[in-house]
Amino acid sequence: MQRRLAGEVQFTPLEGTPKTVAGLDCAFSKDGKRTFAAAVLLKVVGSRGGASGSPEGFEFELVETVTAEQETRFPYIPGLLSFREAPVCLEAVEKLARQPDLFMIDGQGVAHPRRLGLAAHLGLFFDKPTIGCAKSRLIGKYEEPGQEKGAYSLLCDGPEVIGAVVRTRSRVKPVFVSVGNKCTLEDAIRIALACATKYRIPEPARLAHQAVSRLKP
Repeated sequence: MQRRLAGEVQFTPLEGTPKTVAGLDCAFSKDGKRTFAAAVLLKVVGSRGGASGSPEGFEFELVETVTAEQETRFPYIPGLLSFREAPVCLEAVEKLARQPDLFMIDGQGVAHPRRLGLAAHLGLFFDKPTIGCAKSRLIGKYEEPGQEKGAYSLLCDGPEVIGAVVRTRSRVKPVFVSVGNKCTLEDAIRIALACATKYRIPEPARLAHQAVSRLKP
């Protein structure tokens, strides 16, 4: 099923700059019996120029935060985490009063053994531009990017480029960015950097992580 669905992911250029971005993250209770999700909707209210040579950054206004909680119904199986996490994520997003122009998800997009990480799987449900922004590598090889913000290197699985390793803050560990749906890798890198306002984790994903962390007992 993952291989079949991966073939439906669209690598199409973004049309313009998103006006709204939603961050999405999920978590589990300590015993794993409950799954939580938080979606945070942000409005892009402006942009700012970075230091010389660095990408332009977004300025955000928080619009809405919604959460969901469900019984965990799918076992923990490496490589199949989206089947465990997607239902509660979809429930949270359904609660948003308005749908965003773009989703940024704390997880892998196509940087996955069968090219269907959580961000890619959810991107097919949303049918919207979706970016995976993970804190760690799942698969692939890469060279360490430069130490300055904006530096990146390609993440490859054999000859195939599956993502990028992006330095969102100077001299801080990089994040792993990949296409979820309806964008190109170049778009994903650019948006991830623009969303990285002050911290390593881009702001939509960072705020969603904070929100879902508050739900765990």
